[in-house]
Amino acid sequence: MNEAEFNQIVDDLMFSIEESIDNSGADIDYENSAGMLTITCEANGSQIILSRQPAMGEIWLAARSGGFHFKLLGEGAEQRWRNTQTDELLSAMLGDACLAQSGEAISFLF
Repeated sequence: MNEAEFNQIVDDLMFSIEESIDNSGADIDYENSAGMLTITCEANGSQIILSRQPAMGEIWLAARSGGFHFKLLGEGAEQRWRNTQTDELLSAMLGDACLAQSGEAISFLF
């Protein structure tokens, strides 16, 4: 995958995350700027940050629980963003981070 393809895939992912937050009704705000999605938990001001790393083909997640790297693995419709150390899905880890930091459950379906 070249950098343009990677960036399009990540743009689609970020849009999906934004839609999930909007549809959840959770008191969580977000800002997408310069390849980084900053999610702010309004109750306590804590943040979760997703950033793209095109040179590595990764997405990085920074939350109170730590920093994590994800790669798009699998074939075709089975492709998923997976933690490079534990193989956990980004969707699950992001949902867990939102719950831990805001007390609000959000289902991320990507």
